[in-house]
Amino acid sequence: MTEFSSFHDVLFPLGVSFGATGGPERRNEIVTLASGREKRNARFSQSRHYYDAGTGVRSLDDLHEVIDFFEARRGSLHAFRFRDPFDMKSCRPDTAPSAFDQPIGVGDGVTDRFALVKVYGTDDDAYRRLVMRPRPATLRIAVATVEQDAPSAFSFDTVTGEIVFAPEHVPAAGTVITAGYEFDVPVRFDTERLSINLKAFKAGQIPSIPLVEVPL
Repeated sequence: MTEFSSFHDVLFPLGVSFGATGGPERRNEIVTLASGREKRNARFSQSRHYYDAGTGVRSLDDLHEVIDFFEARRGSLHAFRFRDPFDMKSCRPDTAPSAFDQPIGVGDGVTDRFALVKVYGTDDDAYRRLVMRPRPATLRIAVATVEQDAPSAFSFDTVTGEIVFAPEHVPAAGTVITAGYEFDVPVRFDTERLSINLKAFKAGQIPSIPLVEVPL
């Protein structure tokens, strides 16, 4: 494995990503018992997202931009940021993030780190998706409904995906911590080559540009 394999903190061409197709995938094992009932088991705690950015390529300029990006990432070697056109905010798509969108934890007076998450569903059965690549300029945090100032009160640890509170701003016991943000998905190219035919492209055939989410 090359020592240069890493995450490049750069964004996939935005215009192309907004025309992409894709979404989350779940891996479940389902066994049918002799009684006819099913036994189901989730293989992974977190979903994994797959995309095809080829549907977002609408011009030769788009195509050339993707080729340049592919070469700069050394194909599938380096991961990068991708703006999911369907799910990229802590709130609904038509609203702006606020510091009160997502509950991320409850203070105990000691803990100064809280994972940044997006919650899907309600109650104990809710799915808490880890958000590893928020857009820093959009990140907003509140403690007990009071919005906190960055970077004096908190920062974001890109290695662990956690909100880190400054020592004098550690949430008191029983206080609810909430967050709002826009975010990107860490992905890589899910192919070792781009197969492009300009004649076919001009005729309306879309090249396949598969992307897959990667854990960080």
